[in-house]
Amino acid sequence: MTEPDPTIDFHPGVWRLFDQYVHGIIDRRAFLRDAGRFATGAMTAATMLTLLSPRFAQAQKVAPDDARLIAEFIEFASPGHDRGRAYLVRPAELTTAAPLVLVAHENRGLNPHIEDVARRFALEGYITLAPDALFPLGGYPGNEDDARAKFQTLDQAKSRADFLAAAQYLLGVEGGNGQLGAVGFCWGGGLVNWLATQLPSLRAAAPFYGMGAAIEDVPSIKAELLVVLAANDERINANWPSFEAAMQANGVRYSKLQLPGTQHGFHNDTTPRFHAEAAAQAWQATLDLFARTLKPRTSPAE
Repeated sequence: MTEPDPTIDFHPGVWRLFDQYVHGIIDRRAFLRDAGRFATGAMTAATMLTLLSPRFAQAQKVAPDDARLIAEFIEFASPGHDRGRAYLVRPAELTTAAPLVLVAHENRGLNPHIEDVARRFALEGYITLAPDALFPLGGYPGNEDDARAKFQTLDQAKSRADFLAAAQYLLGVEGGNGQLGAVGFCWGGGLVNWLATQLPSLRAAAPFYGMGAAIEDVPSIKAELLVVLAANDERINANWPSFEAAMQANGVRYSKLQLPGTQHGFHNDTTPRFHAEAAAQAWQATLDLFARTLKPRTSPAE
């Protein structure tokens, strides 16, 4: 597997511009115009954007047809858009009921990277469901620019209702043990924080660099949270102090993981934002949380 080149050292201004571009604050033309200020030699603004764009095939860790897994796309009823669609992955061999993990994608819908993340969790013994917020608009369109444009037209309230319905579907899936966890990235991280306020049955949640839940809803959180933040992420980190204060005031169980040298999106191994060491540590912390809260104990002494 060829990973994104970690030696590319972009100017901090380029990272800020890319974050704005990814989240629809500026368009492609504005990125290219403003990133031109940081261009040097062969590293033009267009080259920077190409290097920052995802490389799904090179970063794939688990093949879609991996014999250790059973993967399929399913549809479920939802009060949001009537029907929702999701990627359901389970271990091919289950000797006991398996814990459940809902995976919430970034603001580009269910792209190949998130499908790969779902398979990674399934290999750890979880029945995993990754819904696609873009399903009502035809699903992931095959490229990130069109996906972002589609995403901005979504009715967010309906999309949230779809994910809530997906969680309920997962709780009833055959072979599951009824113990639900959730993980989300960027938009999905914020969604997972919101789901924690809506689902008393949610046992654990790992929101990666996502906007915190509304302060007035924090008292409803019953899940244990692992809040993963990037070191360099002004937009998301500005929300953290008030969210943390609300969790402390309401006795929410949580821990924070914020590793140095990381950018927003550092777990996404398809772009140069990927930070291998930090991503591995955040992944293991997530697995540890889910193992402790979702999997049955192997002996009374544990």
